[in-house]
Amino acid sequence: MSAIATVSAATRRSVLVLSCATFSSMVAQRLCDAMLPELSREFEASLPSAAQTVSLFAVAYGLAQLIYGPLGDRLGKFRVVTFATLACSLGSVLSAFAPSLNVLIVARVLVALGAAAIIPLSLAWVGDSVPYERRQETLARLSLGSTLGIVAGQLLGGVFTDTLGWRWAFALMTLQFGLVGAVLFQDWRGQGFPGLASRAMAPAAKNAGAGPSFIQQVAQILRGGWTRRVLLVAFVEGAAGFGVLAIWASHLHLELGLSLSASGATVALFGLGGMLYMTVAKRLIPVWGERGLSRRGGVMAGTAAMVLAWAPVWWVALPACLVAGFGFFMFHNTMQTNATQMAPQARGTAVSSFAACLFLGQSVGVVLAASLAGPLGSAAVITLAGAVMVGAGLFFAHQLQHRERLLGG
Repeated sequence: MSAIATVSAATRRSVLVLSCATFSSMVAQRLCDAMLPELSREFEASLPSAAQTVSLFAVAYGLAQLIYGPLGDRLGKFRVVTFATLACSLGSVLSAFAPSLNVLIVARVLVALGAAAIIPLSLAWVGDSVPYERRQETLARLSLGSTLGIVAGQLLGGVFTDTLGWRWAFALMTLQFGLVGAVLFQDWRGQGFPGLASRAMAPAAKNAGAGPSFIQQVAQILRGGWTRRVLLVAFVEGAAGFGVLAIWASHLHLELGLSLSASGATVALFGLGGMLYMTVAKRLIPVWGERGLSRRGGVMAGTAAMVLAWAPVWWVALPACLVAGFGFFMFHNTMQTNATQMAPQARGTAVSSFAACLFLGQSVGVVLAASLAGPLGSAAVITLAGAVMVGAGLFFAHQLQHRERLLGG
């Protein structure tokens, strides 16, 4: 029997539903990027202050992994994703009616606390359900949702801000999270409510001997030389990639005079580039391998970011964003695949640790980018981040050569 035959129709259907959830999570994450200049004006705050709607979202997202990793392992990953998605509606409602910047920031943190479960536990669920030979391809399908979410988040943030007003974007998110959560619940019910059975068996397991605590699991994960390198590169990738991406739309708006809608739409091509990669990933993975994908992806993403930073006219930013997204997700998909295999015995905790490093890195990147854009200029900040992305891709490709040795220590 071929490996692909082990990926059942039910599993593929669940991957599609989870992809809708990752879409919603990423829309929420990138929604404020194109809003930052308007939020700064409306609430009479500095750009770094307005950027806290992005940076503190990432901080809360990263820290929440300390809870969701072991929670997913114990209660069922699909179950936790389902209820976390429904909970995101509450923070979205508060965001829509926020009377001040501080309240908006608090509301964004609440959304982040729910959204934090969705992508990492979805990745871990795929790791549990799909054999390694088919996993990178399946993760690419799952990631179509998150990459499309980048497109939608950047685009909707700018369009709503220029037309109906930024509050309507959060009203849409309230409806979206509610609908996707309902679909997830139906799929979970169709699976026979996995997670409830494990909870019912918990007393027996307890009597048989308690499993390792979260701290013990993390300590075991961090003992591995390979794992430490994956987590380090994830932090750098989050800072230079996802983090600095938050100021791309502001850069185009302030330096090239594009409207917020046009800036958001242009940066949305980053997500379209990622989607383009996902559609051809099945053919590229066996040809280039993990090392080739990492090396080429980092170089493409970083070089394209430098081109965007110094684009003399707006239309140069169009292909730059597209190529940057293609390269970034070529690299990121390779990172995700390795993250799912860091600790198969505690995959939820391992992938959540990966997500924590990624999004804590993002929060650092947002803060540094917003703070340094004034004194150094946004072009210099984006250029520096691009150079770091090139280095990260080359470094990880080199480390993949020694993965087997590092896995042993």
